[in-house]
Amino acid sequence: MLNLKLTIQNVSSFSKNRNIDLSKLNSLFSTYPLEKHSMDSLLEQKIRTLIAKDEIRNVIMRYARGVDRLDEDLIRSCYHEDSTDDHGHWKGPGQDFAAFIVQSLRERSHHTTHSIANVLIEMHPDDPNKARSEAFSLAYLRRTDDSGIECLDFFSGRYIDIFENRNDEWRIAKRVIVHDWSMTAQLDSDSFPLPMDSFIQGTRDSSDLVYEW
Repeated sequence: MLNLKLTIQNVSSFSKNRNIDLSKLNSLFSTYPLEKHSMDSLLEQKIRTLIAKDEIRNVIMRYARGVDRLDEDLIRSCYHEDSTDDHGHWKGPGQDFAAFIVQSLRERSHHTTHSIANVLIEMHPDDPNKARSEAFSLAYLRRTDDSGIECLDFFSGRYIDIFENRNDEWRIAKRVIVHDWSMTAQLDSDSFPLPMDSFIQGTRDSSDLVYEW
């Protein structure tokens, strides 16, 4: 970008000394406002994209909190009304998935941790109100089996989501969870080298510390 600090007099003197066509120089300067406008538009587009990606990432993280805290309302807030979810063992409307997963996790585990990693968000090339995201889901589900043995079920997969911005709010329009690998291991609940009862304990409801202000 040109640094336009020369006065008209200086430009005139400069041009005479160097045999420069002033009409061409003026023509070049006259394009500057258009170039500046173009740069401003590009910057505004980049800012809108950054804001959109941040809001989408917030939805993905909000979902993880919802499933670990068994917060049905929070999970439901991540999906559009007409959304769909393919969770492998459950397929249906995203809004209905909230009630299903809360009940399912409550029945088959006593602690869970859904860790989100490698979030990649791509804006639709033709529609600024649509985006696709891939987010790794590392799910740890701890349970006690029928014989009293502590077990850890681990699921490694990816959320492949289609997001849409409606009424100035990004939510999931379509989610498919892809399974990569999984395993189960037996645990020794007394082997951890720190006194766990000295920590504030997490809960699977709104009494958890994270809901306090």
